[in-house]
Amino acid sequence: MSRLALAISSVIARVTESAHGPYQTAVIRIGFTATWLLFLLREFPHRHELYGPDGPWDFDLAQQLIGTNGSFTALIWSSGGLWFESVYVFAVLTSVLLLLGWRTRTMSVLFMVGVLSLQNRSIFMGDGGDNVLHLMCVYLVFTRCGQVWSLDERRARLAREARARGEGVAPDRWGPALWCVFGFALVAATVAGRLDGDPTVPVILWGVWLTLAVWWIVGRLARTAEPRILLDVVGNIVHNGALLVIMAEACLIYATAGWYKIQGSRWQDGSAVYYPLHLDYFSPWPALADLLSSSGTMVMLITYGTVIVQVAFPFTLFDRRVKNALLAVMITEHAVIAIVLGLPFFSLAMIAADAVFLPTSFLRRLGDRAARARGRLSRLVRRGDDPETLPAPRAPENPEHAPVGFTA
Repeated sequence: MSRLALAISSVIARVTESAHGPYQTAVIRIGFTATWLLFLLREFPHRHELYGPDGPWDFDLAQQLIGTNGSFTALIWSSGGLWFESVYVFAVLTSVLLLLGWRTRTMSVLFMVGVLSLQNRSIFMGDGGDNVLHLMCVYLVFTRCGQVWSLDERRARLAREARARGEGVAPDRWGPALWCVFGFALVAATVAGRLDGDPTVPVILWGVWLTLAVWWIVGRLARTAEPRILLDVVGNIVHNGALLVIMAEACLIYATAGWYKIQGSRWQDGSAVYYPLHLDYFSPWPALADLLSSSGTMVMLITYGTVIVQVAFPFTLFDRRVKNALLAVMITEHAVIAIVLGLPFFSLAMIAADAVFLPTSFLRRLGDRAARARGRLSRLVRRGDDPETLPAPRAPENPEHAPVGFTA
């Protein structure tokens, strides 16, 4: 067999035999759901002005916009206040459940529905972080983002351990129940014409619903392992393709930002960073901004360094050490932007996107430390709740000096 054929067969086997990057996709799932959840909770008092009936972008304007671009949003189905509150709470709930990794396949779809419903209702309320979240919530649907660090992984592990001990495993009731509710809502929305417009979201919704049905039927009725193996192969291909798209998207974001900066005169003369530091909107800590901009050399180094890192990062992916070094620089830069410029959710979204390039060994160590910390915390909690673990009163060495009523 020629070297080319061996290389092709090796690539095919690598793409089909397993879902790569389980820790990276888990970090992406946790990062983006946490970002969206924190945003929804922070803006809860202002939700009516941002996406509801009290906003400057009112229901009529939203209807005209959706009629023009055909984008998906459930908030356009009704102008009632109860419906808006229900959709907002739905977005919060799906974020929490996907963050925990409960029924990730279904929750990733519902998470996408919540994100698109709010963002497409008022498109002028977002920033760069919202655009990244908008894209990533769609990509997450095609990934197996619950392989690790999720309640799904815990449930599967407990089932395997029970089978290994020869014990029976209770049938899954939540999965079919969610599938029925999901299907009823999908059929009702389709019959009512609520999914008219751009076909992307309806195709995803129907595709996932039918896929879940096929997966359940094969898992229950297949008498041989071949159908399940085939479905696993297809799932691995879709997951790995989505992971590649996420990586390409992150590289494209940095490359586009870097090359556009090069064309700007302020970036060319090294003074671009100075100006946002002195805008009231981007100065939550004026003293800190003044400190950073007090040195012209520092401003120039940060300006040129930002451009160099963004342009160079996509070309460093094949060198692990250089890539990790630039990745640390970019994550630090986003953390500084979150504090100095007051853009925490933009920075969190970009850090979550950067997490797809984090080394697996680093993520494993991080997960092990988190597991040990959680174990110590749970032991402390159990020790505090169990009265039997409390130390007994110490007896005095000389019984003659014991208090009245005390016996050694």
